Amino acid sequence: MGTLNMLGLAKRIGARFLLTSTSEVYGDPLEHPQKETYWGNVNPIGERSCYDEGKRTAETLAMDYHRGADVEVRIARIFNTYGPRMCLDDGRVVSNFVAQAIRKQPLTVYGDGKQTRSFQYVSDLVNGLMALMDGEHVGPFNLGNPGEFTMLELAEVVKETIDSSATIEFRSNTADDPHKRKPDISKAKELLNWEPKVSLREGLPLMVSDFQNRILNEDEGKGIN
Repeated sequence: MGTLNMLGLAKRIGARFLLTSTSEVYGDPLEHPQKETYWGNVNPIGERSCYDEGKRTAETLAMDYHRGADVEVRIARIFNTYGPRMCLDDGRVVSNFVAQAIRKQPLTVYGDGKQTRSFQYVSDLVNGLMALMDGEHVGPFNLGNPGEFTMLELAEVVKETIDSSATIEFRSNTADDPHKRKPDISKAKELLNWEPKVSLREGLPLMVSDFQNRILNEDEGKGIN
């Protein structure tokens, strides 16, 4: 409904409309890496479908307004993004691992940890969104870092960065968890002249510094030494 309302506003005032969609529109993909032409493999009644199908519907609405009402729309499919100032307990895997390692808690890995994700630093995403909005191409465009890591590999990078003695705790996997996630960004390279610049090992310490400062202040506020 928010997307519908904003599309109506964009139509009335002649604004260019940015839809921040998601790699989740691909569901548990049968194509790897994922191109924008891939229609996805989504369970419409699964536990994650309210998010997956919500974003897919938002893309449909944006394209209907574009075709039917000449609204200038831009669609970005954002892959996993991390960086400073994220919520400490937002449930995202990078936030989880970083906060757990700083708090001396086990890193929780769901399933066997062999599922993959691709992580882009926030400044790369911002540059991609600006290039998209400044350009003349509707999209959708994959905006993500093609560097692909298993959850166990990510956990190891977090351990290297924060605490090599951190332990890993395995838990049962969540429903409809995608097995693989990796963007094909050739379209964004060609039409937006964009590609990510910051590797995980470069970006993660910047996020860690921010989390350490906030978790330390949080603990001081609770009177914890």
